Amino acid sequence: MTKYNFLNLDDGNSQRYLGLSIHFLGRMMNSPASIIDTPRQEIIDIKELISSLWDQRAIVLLLTALTVTPAIAYALLATPEYKVETFVQPVALADLDELNESGLYKLLPNDALNTIGSSMQSYDIRLKFFKANPQYLAPLQVPGESFERTFEKFNEKAFSLQKIDPKKSSSLSEAVSLSLTYPQGVDGVGILKDFTDFVVKGEKEKVASDLKRLIANRIENVEKKLESKKSIYEAETDSKIAHLLEKDKLKKQTLQDELKALRQQLQSRRQNRIKELDEAIAIAKKLGIVKPTTPSALGDGEQAHQGNMIRTEVNNQNIPLYFLGQAALEAERATLAARHSDDFTEPRIDEIQKELSLLATNREAVILKERESSEPFLKEFAGIRGELTHLKQLNIKFDQLNLVQVDKDATEPQAPVKPKKAMIVGLGLLFGFMLGVSVAFVRRAVLSLRTSRR
Repeated sequence: MTKYNFLNLDDGNSQRYLGLSIHFLGRMMNSPASIIDTPRQEIIDIKELISSLWDQRAIVLLLTALTVTPAIAYALLATPEYKVETFVQPVALADLDELNESGLYKLLPNDALNTIGSSMQSYDIRLKFFKANPQYLAPLQVPGESFERTFEKFNEKAFSLQKIDPKKSSSLSEAVSLSLTYPQGVDGVGILKDFTDFVVKGEKEKVASDLKRLIANRIENVEKKLESKKSIYEAETDSKIAHLLEKDKLKKQTLQDELKALRQQLQSRRQNRIKELDEAIAIAKKLGIVKPTTPSALGDGEQAHQGNMIRTEVNNQNIPLYFLGQAALEAERATLAARHSDDFTEPRIDEIQKELSLLATNREAVILKERESSEPFLKEFAGIRGELTHLKQLNIKFDQLNLVQVDKDATEPQAPVKPKKAMIVGLGLLFGFMLGVSVAFVRRAVLSLRTSRR
């Protein structure tokens, strides 16, 4: 057994020494301690304390060693953890110009960066990535534990996402920082690189899918618009043809009614003329007028005329019809009775027949019916056809499209971030030394007090 030499103190000195030890121990352990109020001239000499600690150096060294040994063991045996980091920045506006010029999809660089950041933070996307690349979690897989549980434990502390705002930091541009903390044996650099590529590729595919769906919807809407205009045009054309044919039919019937009325009128006029001729023929027979004559000539017929004489008769009254003579009247009557048609006597009949002949075929209606396609006659056909051509020929090269720019790619770390060996050993050493000193003080005070009571 180690033998320790203690100072022989009286009761007052023991009490003072015990009080000072408790006070010193309280200050060392950051805990309140009761201080025995003693006169300043009675305070134990510092040299005696140091000498006391030196006498109990074995205890101090033992406790220090007991404390620092687990710290050293932990620092040496704990699995090292490493940290890698990547920075993603927005691209230039010109890189998204082809996409925005389509007129269907609008995406600004900062919006694309926010979308990438949200995807990186998504639990579901991270799970999909590790399911697609199970080799990354294979070193952490515990027998009997589900893949989802392994991922959940890894994801809980591994990923850290931070958005850098130029207004609140020294950075001149907005960026997203994604860091990964991983234990030794896990390919953290590969995880971070492939995960970044996985997210960017996934967002590209989403944008491409959204744009493709927008194009398909727009083409469908434009085609529906075109079909609607075709239907309207065809309905208007059918209505126009119907109006034209109905108008021609009405005019044709009106002309036919007019023609019938004219023929009846001409026939009635001819019958009346025949009756007039019959009366005139009867009068001419009674007067014995066979050849045409005049009233004056009829009165002077029996008088003898000598020499050459020229007769001129001026008469403002209509000469009765029978003066034409029986022969002329009977000839006219016979001709009228033998007539089969009076159409040639009325010019209007020729005009009516001409109009009826023109109405037999409506050329405008025929041309409208014979149109093979209605598209060239649509008012907005050129614009619609141009829009359809533009949509169908729209082809954005997404393999060359950059949504974000990886400013700093993940690289192999130079040293682990955990455990901090120097700090752990230093804290263990300090704590062990403080504990040893405190125990030494308390032990010395207790032993001194026992000695003084004997």
